[in-house]
Amino acid sequence: MLSHADNELLCRIGPGTAMGDVFRRFWSPVCLAEQVSRADGDPLRVGVLGERLVAFRDTEGRLGLLEEACPHRGVSLALGRNEAGGLRCLYHGWKFAADGTILETPNCVDAGFRQRVRARSYPVREAGGLIWAYLGPAEKMPAFPHWPFFDIPVDNMRVNRIDAPVNYMQQLEGGADSSHVGVLHSNFARPGWMSGGFNANTDPDNPAALVTGDLAPTLLLEDTEFGFHYAAIRQLEGEDGDGRRNVRVVPIIMPSTRIIPSPAVQFVIFEVPIDDTNTATFGVSYRLDGAPVDRDKLNEMSGRFNPALFSEHTHGYLGTWQTRFGQDRTRMQEDWSGIQGVVMEDMAMAMSQGAIADRSKEHLVPADQAVVRARRQLLESARRVAAGGDPIGVNVDVSRIRAIDSTVPGNVRWQDLVTHGKAAA
Repeated sequence: MLSHADNELLCRIGPGTAMGDVFRRFWSPVCLAEQVSRADGDPLRVGVLGERLVAFRDTEGRLGLLEEACPHRGVSLALGRNEAGGLRCLYHGWKFAADGTILETPNCVDAGFRQRVRARSYPVREAGGLIWAYLGPAEKMPAFPHWPFFDIPVDNMRVNRIDAPVNYMQQLEGGADSSHVGVLHSNFARPGWMSGGFNANTDPDNPAALVTGDLAPTLLLEDTEFGFHYAAIRQLEGEDGDGRRNVRVVPIIMPSTRIIPSPAVQFVIFEVPIDDTNTATFGVSYRLDGAPVDRDKLNEMSGRFNPALFSEHTHGYLGTWQTRFGQDRTRMQEDWSGIQGVVMEDMAMAMSQGAIADRSKEHLVPADQAVVRARRQLLESARRVAAGGDPIGVNVDVSRIRAIDSTVPGNVRWQDLVTHGKAAA
């Protein structure tokens, strides 16, 4: 469990907070590229790390990410006109370039004024179907990361987001908790649970499909340059001779990224705080062989096709206690949770903890080791940054990081399955 003080430090990410300073040292996805795909298209309101920003693409296709409030009188630039090379405030016509330079001030003829004042802007890049931004000190800006999926055509991937009114840490902890997969996601993980038996789900695309009914995996952890990875090792029943076991290796990349494996597909999940009690979860799904993923199939598995739980228009999660997060208890004789979709099951669990979970009352078990490690690394990063140092995982090579789902003989070391990175000293 955590003290109240450490829980507050972990969860508060606004400007001037210790954890906010950690997150601002990394490049983070802030929206989908499709949300600002058109030159001179609609400006997009962007909430990230407790700040209100506006993203737009100018006439020449240049991306801009500005503070939402016009520096003149604080009117929202998201209501402005995106035209002729800049974003124009409706109120008095001030016009801003993508880098925040003031191009025109119709109600002020002093040309020198436009040289002295500018809109606050942030470095922004497009890659992998996402728009990325850096919100930290300019002198500390790391190199732009090269994620493995940058080398795969966007049309071959599923790139999506879901926004939920919950703290980022509850979302991240779900990915650091392998033991819940065989329980919460029973319909996908262990068909036959109703009769007390186990039938392996052989779908190579499904991240919740398990090859064994072992509900208490052994967790082995190792620190790395990017954070840490853990191996969830599950024993296979009825195997003899070589003691075969299933190994699922999940990288946890600081500050709040994880990669979930299936035998054929990688699911890269970025938990980006909008503010203390709202999180944007960006997901990139791609096949290991680079071939196109079946988007409809993955969306169906996740539960995104349910309009009562997810809005395709706003990318918002819609479940509430009033709707029991989509739970149909009349189906629970044949459906473990009564909630349709892997992601929607995860969302319901995180939401049920409240906007910010109280971790001072927990009773943790060995299966929670990765959750504890993620918390410790984030808190350690906050201490390092407060002391003028660098957070864990900043400015490291992420291009070879992958998750693993493999069934191997008992004499195979899980580390030998890993090709990414190296253990930290």
